[in-house]
Amino acid sequence: MLTPMKAPAMFHAILLEKPQADGPATASVQSVSPDRLPRTGQGDVHVQVAYSTINFKDGLAITGGAGRAAVVRQFPMVPGIDFAGRVISSDDPDFKAGDEVILNGWGVGEQHWGGLAQEARVKGAWLIHRPAGLSARQAMAIGTAGYTAMLCVQALLKHGLEPAQGEVLVTGAAGGVGSVAVALLKALGFSVVASTGRASETDYLLGLGAARVIDRASLSAPGKPLQKEQWAGVVDSVGSHTLANACAATKGFGAVTACGLAQGMDFPASVAPFILRGLSLYGINSVTQSRAVRDAAWAQLARLMSPAALDAMTTEIGLAQAIPMASRILEGQVRGRLVVDVNR
Repeated sequence: MLTPMKAPAMFHAILLEKPQADGPATASVQSVSPDRLPRTGQGDVHVQVAYSTINFKDGLAITGGAGRAAVVRQFPMVPGIDFAGRVISSDDPDFKAGDEVILNGWGVGEQHWGGLAQEARVKGAWLIHRPAGLSARQAMAIGTAGYTAMLCVQALLKHGLEPAQGEVLVTGAAGGVGSVAVALLKALGFSVVASTGRASETDYLLGLGAARVIDRASLSAPGKPLQKEQWAGVVDSVGSHTLANACAATKGFGAVTACGLAQGMDFPASVAPFILRGLSLYGINSVTQSRAVRDAAWAQLARLMSPAALDAMTTEIGLAQAIPMASRILEGQVRGRLVVDVNR
């Protein structure tokens, strides 16, 4: 039986502020009054957050972009595009006090205060009920990165991809999206080739289920518009030349999913793979999917992701540690998933 919860008078949050309009933004852990939580104007749900995460977009938010595109333009802002927690109170009929919930995307942590805090207030339409079988910590070990990986895998399956058709390439494999994609594809019986720039992560990727590991350098430079057919399918979180080369080397009538831009937003490719091999390129938007799509993806994640795989790819940190880790995730120095216990 759930015990009644009382919101604390103050809660801790990472607050992004911009003291001067033309100056840099700052990030610090501060005590915040619940009265400051913004309202959405429709179906507000007040959540006691248990865990959040650090994703690539969170790294951009906390560092101010670090030379890349800034994702936060409204201050003050609480970053964090993910959270898992328990409802304190709700104006939305789909949720009641005590419900366990998950949030991914919807501009939270960019345009609306997000999950790197002990409390959040969001629109109920942005939430889903946490699936049975997943703890709040496990849900954030998956997080937006893993949920995005699931959408990529679902797109490949919907395309008709089967294990007998050949190897599936996962780029950025040691990162959050890549790690979950490797584990999911292995669980579904596919032979996975993991691409990474960190040779030291070879054993880690083989442990997650990769059949073999290749150096990302073989994909990251400009290449021929049409290359030897290698991959039946691709999960790409890198973009730029890596995505172009992956498309150029995918087998006839194969499928490529694109969900990230770690190398860049450009796509220096040719139409050749599309018109000569019938390649399909699927763009994956994980931010504004319907609740039905999100529920289905999370239900499948709960079935396919083993606790052992999640533990292997997860590092847990406290709220204050999220600030220095933001630059590391942008530099590609983080293995797998970073889970943030917002209460320590």
